[in-house]
Order: sequence, then C-alpha cells, then structure tokens
Amino acid sequence: MLSASAFAQTTTPPAGNGQPGQDGQRPRGRRQFTVNINNTSKNIELDTVQKAELIQIVKDVYVPFAQADGTRVRGFSFSVNDSLQIGMIAKVGKISVSGDWLKKNYKNFATELQTTLRKNWHSVDTVKKADYQLVFINKNSDFSPEVRKNLIDAYFKVYPVLVSKFNDKSTHNVIFITDTAYKGVAECSGNRILFSTKYMNQNPYDIDIVTHEGMHIVQGYPGGAGPGWLTEGIADYIRYKYGVDNIGSRWTLPEFKNDQSYKDAYRVTARFFEWIEQKVKPDVIMTIDQQLRTKTYTEESWAKLTGKTVDELWADYAKNPQVDLKYSGKAPVKKG
Repeated sequence: MLSASAFAQTTTPPAGNGQPGQDGQRPRGRRQFTVNINNTSKNIELDTVQKAELIQIVKDVYVPFAQADGTRVRGFSFSVNDSLQIGMIAKVGKISVSGDWLKKNYKNFATELQTTLRKNWHSVDTVKKADYQLVFINKNSDFSPEVRKNLIDAYFKVYPVLVSKFNDKSTHNVIFITDTAYKGVAECSGNRILFSTKYMNQNPYDIDIVTHEGMHIVQGYPGGAGPGWLTEGIADYIRYKYGVDNIGSRWTLPEFKNDQSYKDAYRVTARFFEWIEQKVKPDVIMTIDQQLRTKTYTEESWAKLTGKTVDELWADYAKNPQVDLKYSGKAPVKKG
C-alpha cells in the first residue's frame, strides 16, 4: 500500500512546460485545506477530541493525496450520516462515511481513507533504484504503457544527474501523475510532475519533458528569487544539455530572430544561454542557477560574471547569433 509519506515532499518551485515555443501553465503551489465535519448520524457521537483526531487524519492523508492529484480544492465536506449504503466515499472535495461503519472502523480510519482515495486512480506504482524513488500515479486507463516506461526510464537516467550536478539537497522522492483533465502539457509543483495524458499519447517521444520539469524540482528557487524567464530559460537549457532524446521528439532551439528577446523564456532564452556558454564564458548559467537558489541573484550578476549586462550580452548575440548545437538522440546522458 502506498503510504501518505510518499507524498510528503512539499516545496513550491515555479513551474510549467507549454507546447514547444509557447508559455507554460501557471504553477500550482501549496494550499491551505480546511475540514468541517457534519455528523448527522444517530449511530455514533463524536466529541471534540474525536473530531480533532479525524480532522488530523484527513489532513495527513487527504492533503498529500490532493497535492499529488493536482487538485485546487481549498476545503471540503466531511459528512457522517446514516443514509450511506456503503462504508465510505472519498474523492476530490468530499468524504462521506456511514456512522455505523465509522463506529466499527474508527481505529483503522486512516488506512481505510487512504485505500478509498486510491480508487480514484487507475494505478499507482512505486519504483525504486539506488536511493531514488518514483511514485507513478496513472489516472487514465488508455495511457500508453510504452510512454509510461519511457517516462520512468528518463527519470532514473536524468534526474539523479541533475541533482548531483546542480542541487544535491533536492528530494530523491518524486511523483509523476498522468491526468486526463489537465489541459496543459506538463507542470511541476513541489516534488510532483503532472502530465497531460492526451499530449503524451499524441507525442509519445517527447520524454524530455521529464528533464525540463525535473530541473524545476532541482531548481527549488525561493519566492522572489528572480524573474520567470530565467527559471524557464534555465529549465529548457538543461533539457538541451542533458536531454535523453531531443532528436526523437524533434525538439530544437529556434534560430535567432530580430523580434526575439531574452525575456521570451523557454527555448529562445535557452539558445541565448548556450551562446553565452560557447562565446562568452562557460558555467555562467550554472552560477546564475546557484544564485537564484540562494536568492543572491541580481541584474548586476551578469556584469560581475561576464563584464557585460544582460542587455549588452543580448545585443552582442543579436549581431552574431551563430552557435554550434548538438542534440541528444538516445545516447547516454551527459554527466558532470
């Protein structure tokens, strides 16, 4: 049985991944959940202590479920009644239990709640390799098994490398969830990466979404650390540098155009970053990433690192944007 502790990692990096060249979805951060118990059952009386215990159990079990599930519920109803024909119904935004059932199962309520919540998902699997763990929650019975395998393989191939290279304090426990209702491509919140099953089934080779979103987990920037274009530009830059199969997904960095800006984020910014690495100074982007994580980044960081402001760097880039690009194509992921 999957324990609630599997969902316990809750940080709030920024994170979205849109269609190539498009803006991503807005991130979903941590939310406060409220619980109100409405007991109309004649079969069980709940005193203040018991209600407090039940509310705490619900928060311990349901809140991590909701965060993993990607729901936006801030509060929900907890009904204890005598009209329910089965023991418990538990789904997004609602828990309803039979008073007679609760009286008999009070001590096992946490386990029973977890089991019932899991029924909202098609499957839940936990994969462990070395000291890394991936919980894969699938909410779509038609999700491609091959895509699922490729996403899992990409995680274990790339994510440990990103942790080792950029932030060794990053979590080793990550959740993937595939959702039929999600309209974007993918997004990251805390240690959870949400995938659109429709998009992944239609684009089965775009597995380096894992690299982009995995980097968001590793980034772990605190609020106000820096502008969003930097966050997304770095994530796509890392996808370019460490991706498993960008060739297979036909993912490329776009040629320079005069109407572009370094603030466009994603691939446009990623190409600019690669130009800086090749033509100006290596490891600049890695240093910027570290500064964002420690909240020491400022606009002056570029001049201190390269001798020029970011606007001056972009102007130089615009004059001579040529850069040697090499894309991954199922070769071993780059290390170090």
